[in-house]
Amino acid sequence: MRFLHTADWQLGMTRHYLSPEAQARSTEARFEAVRSLGRVAREHGCAFVVVAGDVFETNHVGRDVVARACEALAEVPVPVLLLPGNHDPLDAGSVLRSELFARLAPSHVHVLDGEPVDVAGVRVLSAPWRSKRPVEDLAARACAGLAREEGVRRVLVAHGAVEDFGAARAAATIDLAPLERLVADGALEAVCLGDRHSTTDVGSTGRVWYAGAPEPTDHDEVDPGNVLVVDLGDEQPPPGAPGAVVTRVPVGRWRFRRHRLDLSTDEDVDALEELLAGLPDKSRTALKLSVVGSLSVAQKARVDALLEHAADLLGALQVWERRSDLVVRADAADLDALGLSGFAREAAERLAVRAGAAVAADLAAGGAGGERGRAPSTPDAVAAQDALSLLHRLAAAG
Repeated sequence: MRFLHTADWQLGMTRHYLSPEAQARSTEARFEAVRSLGRVAREHGCAFVVVAGDVFETNHVGRDVVARACEALAEVPVPVLLLPGNHDPLDAGSVLRSELFARLAPSHVHVLDGEPVDVAGVRVLSAPWRSKRPVEDLAARACAGLAREEGVRRVLVAHGAVEDFGAARAAATIDLAPLERLVADGALEAVCLGDRHSTTDVGSTGRVWYAGAPEPTDHDEVDPGNVLVVDLGDEQPPPGAPGAVVTRVPVGRWRFRRHRLDLSTDEDVDALEELLAGLPDKSRTALKLSVVGSLSVAQKARVDALLEHAADLLGALQVWERRSDLVVRADAADLDALGLSGFAREAAERLAVRAGAAVAADLAAGGAGGERGRAPSTPDAVAAQDALSLLHRLAAAG
């Protein structure tokens, strides 16, 4: 008996660092991830789908988001069970309780409200969020008094952070130990979790998993972009049986990448150019760079040109200012290479002096040199260095 476990779709999500065009691509990728569930379910013989929370980004998404979600769900040929999470709790304003969703949702889509649901020979227990700030462990509440019953196969669908997996203790934190005991005793055959966006096997039973988000949402996620095919076997296992067979299936289209670069030589800048050129599927790649080092004016101008071109191609390009510390060295050779004279030469010399003085002052104040990984705190340093870089590019362009 197989089913599909997914979570954290967050349909309607927007990101401040995406341009309108890139945001449209990101939005479409999320709906495409939902549509892909039908393909995965057919290929792997899944009897149903559970979505472990955060179907929507908020309870206040637009009508178009609800309509497109329901249209995508219509392409999934098996029952789909939706759990309200912290982003879309089952409160008075719940989008999952709205007239619009009730009217548009396909008949095979069901909202898990805490009542057991029997589907394909499995009893699905659920721990829906009813507010954004629950005052108890909802998974524990859903499993209160639970014990193994012969012939009754159960899975739990829950959402939230797990205490034994690095989460700080809060009222709604899920206590893993009782769930693992229920799994070991055979009262539960699988625990399907949402909230953590990285696909993660939790604990030691092999039956407690975070599916992760089917599309990445940030650079710190370890293994996003998957859905899970959970194979429970054909019969109810005895207590203490080995874990279910869980298979990752990649469905995500976007990639979030993070790189730290040390730029001090022409070869380092060459390496940056190769990195940017070699990124696959650029329009669906979000790149975050932290840059340290010391460059000449000409080298900095080249770096700026490379990043400007990459920004035109990538889904998103960010320079992580809090983790960057790049200094421009402006000397007479740099200024001579510009081939400037008169007022332009004088302006370049003033910028060079200003950049050098600002950097020196910043180092003395404990800025770039005083705290590792921080960019110069003096705005004059950055402004003067950027101006020199721009001047070099303009001069080179004739």
